[in-house]
Amino acid sequence: MPITRSTKETHITANCDIYGTGQAKISTGIGYFDHMLESFSKHSLIDIELECKGDLHVDDHHSVEDCGIVLGELFKEKFYPLKGVERFGNASIVMDEACVECDLDLCNRPFFVCDLQVSGKVGTFDCELAEEFFKAVAFNAGIALHIIQKRGKNQHHIIEAAFKAFAVALRRALTHNQRIHIPSTKGIL
Repeated sequence: MPITRSTKETHITANCDIYGTGQAKISTGIGYFDHMLESFSKHSLIDIELECKGDLHVDDHHSVEDCGIVLGELFKEKFYPLKGVERFGNASIVMDEACVECDLDLCNRPFFVCDLQVSGKVGTFDCELAEEFFKAVAFNAGIALHIIQKRGKNQHHIIEAAFKAFAVALRRALTHNQRIHIPSTKGIL
């Protein structure tokens, strides 16, 4: 079921299939961000349809953060109650000189740690917005998410490695494992 978010700053409609094939239909008006979401979809194998009409005449911040909120809400709806999956996932992704690690826990208790040394712009995309996006996803999806830059200088490579690391770590956390049943001693997540 699609989710819609409408504010004075953005209008977003999105849907996803967490066990898809990595197909994406993305339109945010922010070229590099579209590319990152398409890459995330491809490597997570989550099919994503997302359309955002935002106040880009102001800047990209509201659109990027609100897309993170909407995707996080979609993920929360699809993930929980969690059962029959690995729950934990991690990945280190290399993009030329850059390497970014993502570790996550689908615990339904949001937490966020980010150490990306990025600044300036990639195209029209403000590099600092990558962290805003990941934080919005983590807090709205109930994910404990750590994204740590291990090395790198090229802003494009660092950010793309972060999106891909998040994608692969999430794919691994969602891997079916029926022996686990409910992956918590609490009995529910």
